[in-house]
Amino acid sequence: MVKVKEIKIDNFILGGNRPVGLIAGPCVIESEKLTFEIAKKIREITQELDIPFIFKSSYDKANRSSIKSFRGVGLKKGLAILGKIKKELRIPILADVHQVSEVALVAKVVDVLQIPAFLCRQTDLVVAAGRSGKPVNIKKGQFLSPYEMKNIAEKVESTGNKQIFLTERGSCFGYNNLVVDFRSLPILRSFGYPVIFDATHSVQLPGKKGSSSGGESKFVAYLSYAATAVGIDALFLEVHFEPKKALSDAASMLNLNEIVPLLKRVKKIDTLLKRKT
Repeated sequence: MVKVKEIKIDNFILGGNRPVGLIAGPCVIESEKLTFEIAKKIREITQELDIPFIFKSSYDKANRSSIKSFRGVGLKKGLAILGKIKKELRIPILADVHQVSEVALVAKVVDVLQIPAFLCRQTDLVVAAGRSGKPVNIKKGQFLSPYEMKNIAEKVESTGNKQIFLTERGSCFGYNNLVVDFRSLPILRSFGYPVIFDATHSVQLPGKKGSSSGGESKFVAYLSYAATAVGIDALFLEVHFEPKKALSDAASMLNLNEIVPLLKRVKKIDTLLKRKT
């Protein structure tokens, strides 16, 4: 069995045989007030359940289906909001980067840089993220096999940075549909880096509504349990107080007030799987 690297984020460690962590937040920053309230609520839940937590939200969604779709509050305002949440709530932050020019600015504020699935093969972006010195979460493209992710991890490694996370988020299955091949999780872990399972993006129905994506959030819990049973280092969830009113990924996000039972079961499965015998 390949030994998986342990990566320190703030005051906890993910990877190795450590307990499963949670990366969660709204898909995009809609307002400072709402984003702060969501972060605070998730912090309360994870502290009660003793689950390591990284807050996630995007200042810009550069890959929306339609030119009319809401993209976010922008780089400057978004980073100010994320910085405030990090400082006042004392939690680590993860955010997407879409362009090389953004990397240095974002790295000054967040704890983990994320490479979006659609951009995972953009060499200059991946290398720039690696050179930041911050941990890099690479989301597997819907169009890639898990084996190809080794090439992308090596792009980050070329900078001397080996703080890498690899995220599964489903694969294209015909038109407007994704499917999760759970064999990908041990394949990704065989590269020696912590693996994250993005349960909410895995139930997306890309472009299903024509100018936006659909989703089947009713399956998020089932996929989360299955992934945890196979073996993951963190679970990735997009959450909102009112998912149907969310300005991005409304159909696949979970209601924040309903995630406690899901997380309790995930923790039980993870504890059973990683229990030393």
